Amino acid sequence: MEGPFIRIEESGAVVPLRPDVTTVGRGRGVDIRLDDPSVARLHAEIIRRGPYVYVVDMGLSRTGTRVNGRPIARRVLEDGDVISFGTARGRLGGIPREEVDPETELRRAPAPELTRRELDVLTALCRPALSDEAFVAPAAAKDIALELVVTEAAVKQHLLRLYQKFRIPEGINRRTRLANEVIAMGLVRPLPTVQIPPQRQPLPVPPEPRRPGIAARTPVTRRAS
Repeated sequence: MEGPFIRIEESGAVVPLRPDVTTVGRGRGVDIRLDDPSVARLHAEIIRRGPYVYVVDMGLSRTGTRVNGRPIARRVLEDGDVISFGTARGRLGGIPREEVDPETELRRAPAPELTRRELDVLTALCRPALSDEAFVAPAAAKDIALELVVTEAAVKQHLLRLYQKFRIPEGINRRTRLANEVIAMGLVRPLPTVQIPPQRQPLPVPPEPRRPGIAARTPVTRRAS
């Protein structure tokens, strides 16, 4: 097959990419329809620009889009890359080989200035998505509040400011779209897991040894007269 294509792993179907935009999702109007409950009706777009192909997550699902196991907002693709739309996967082929950094994003906006507390909120928000488990949603406001020991109302105020700073428009799955943008910019890293050692039980105290030649005293019971 000439030109870029995607092979759906579950069905084995090979679908050529359109010259401009190929839509992927569970809805009836998409170009590549995936019958999977983890896939949104309009999940992602695969876009061709000359010899380059890149994928854009639409931010309309809880599961997001991953390339070779890593969550992305948008990313330039290489031949052989595996794209995960929720739990459905496809492998790209037919892309011309070129010296392209696989970490390159086609459009990378400058990161806004963030306070220390805003970075803490973003780290807690993205921690589930940066774990070893696949297809997990970002942390909820109440979970972030518990981790940072603040009120849930304070976390929501921070999230509102972060939506504005990162220009995340209103709509469903706004936290997911924010997390995707932050991860794509490389602003957060997962913190190492701290393992707390089990508490040791105190060792029993051995009885004091008796001195030789001294017998243990037996209590004497007096008889009533």
